[in-house]
Amino acid sequence: MSLTRRYFMKSAAAASAAVVTHQHLQAQDEKRNSSPNEKIGIAVIGAGGRGSSHLGAFSGSADSEVLYICDVDENQAKKKIKGVEEKQGRAPEFLQDFRKVLEDPNVDAISTATPNHWHSLVSILAMQAGKHVYVEKPVSHNVWEGRQAVKWSRQLDLLCQCGTQSRSSPSLKAAVEWVHEGNLGAIQYAIGTCYKPRKSIGKLEEPLKLPKSIDFDMWCGPAAKVDLYRPRLHYDWHWDFNTGNGDMGNQGIHQMDIARWFLGEQKLSSKVMSIGGRVGYEDAGDTPNTQIVYHDFEKAPLIFETRGLPKKDLDWKNGMDDYRGSRIGVIVQCENGYVVVPSYSKATAFDNDGNEVKGWSGGGDHFGNFLDAIKSGKREDLNADILEGHLSSALCHTGAISHMLGSTMTKEQVDEHVNGTKNSLWRDSWDRMAAHLAANNVDVSDPKLSVGPFLEMDPNSETFPGNDKANELLTREYREGFVVPDADA
Repeated sequence: MSLTRRYFMKSAAAASAAVVTHQHLQAQDEKRNSSPNEKIGIAVIGAGGRGSSHLGAFSGSADSEVLYICDVDENQAKKKIKGVEEKQGRAPEFLQDFRKVLEDPNVDAISTATPNHWHSLVSILAMQAGKHVYVEKPVSHNVWEGRQAVKWSRQLDLLCQCGTQSRSSPSLKAAVEWVHEGNLGAIQYAIGTCYKPRKSIGKLEEPLKLPKSIDFDMWCGPAAKVDLYRPRLHYDWHWDFNTGNGDMGNQGIHQMDIARWFLGEQKLSSKVMSIGGRVGYEDAGDTPNTQIVYHDFEKAPLIFETRGLPKKDLDWKNGMDDYRGSRIGVIVQCENGYVVVPSYSKATAFDNDGNEVKGWSGGGDHFGNFLDAIKSGKREDLNADILEGHLSSALCHTGAISHMLGSTMTKEQVDEHVNGTKNSLWRDSWDRMAAHLAANNVDVSDPKLSVGPFLEMDPNSETFPGNDKANELLTREYREGFVVPDADA
């Protein structure tokens, strides 16, 4: 029986993975001892937009070599081979089914930039085969499978880095430490903003027809295999809950992670609520393009705001809203001032009168950090361990769960609902969102927005006590042959 087939046998997963991992790590040690300058062998899984960054980083490093490019779209992958060959002097091999790569002992690590619904399963199968993992954000499509990725990493003692590159920014690290030292007093709240233009993806009358160069069954993997009614297969999967997590779980996961980093929270929030919808146009997407989410942490709340429409009148040429200097960023309000983080590599502290107090700038090498950690063999050398990735990803997922369980309301009903919370921060966030929609001629007097319930969560078990409907959305129905292995089974 091949290793690939064995990985999908859930009952034997843990035992076989432990043996394979031990054998791989032993072989890796022997290889390094015989040739200390041996490069780290990488397989890049998913060669699309973000995958190109992975290919560029690992083929351009003195410490690594891209041995394989894997993608269900043969044409997309083969376009990238020449560029990699030019950078590293050797052409990588193409494989359409990444599972075959897991059998090669020369592959020390995989990096994956597949659609979200594949992230956890790719990561777990790779770790079960003894490979270290660099997985793009979010690390999961749902809360349960993200926690499984953490457990497998711990059980198999393998490194798994999340692609939240802000964690390797020395400027952001310094800003977080400065705030934690109390230089602006206690944190009162954090607001993450994802104000990024997202136009309609269109809608087909007939199902999308795909070329033979794409293995659509493999592309679907763990997700439901259904007809698509959007014009593009690639990228626009972000706006379909079957495969993506909307912009909060796409771009916004970065800012969610930075906000949680500043707050210092190492568990999920005890309460979460959402207001949002897909408004301004009708298309094949079903994720919100406008949304606010409230995470009720004990020390200080975290609010996340997503806006895909422009400032006014659907005028896409004149940019997006900003809030206190942040479009795609984070505001951390403290007793004696606030910090604005407008990018992955910059932060500025202000007093409460708006005077600049201190600034930080400069980015880091997140891919390089992953390679360095592989060489040291120490999990603590990772800047974005899978646990950090899981927690920040799960905050996006629980916000989406509240949205999916919501009821559509008119503006008058939303106003009444928000007033009932007696929460001034939530009130302010909603008022600004309503004004933004009005400026884009979105008539919220009609029941367009989904107002989710205020869900109570047990952060220790990562479940919603007594709420079966919410708990069902913590995971999904996996297709046969593509089931995420349960580390506790």
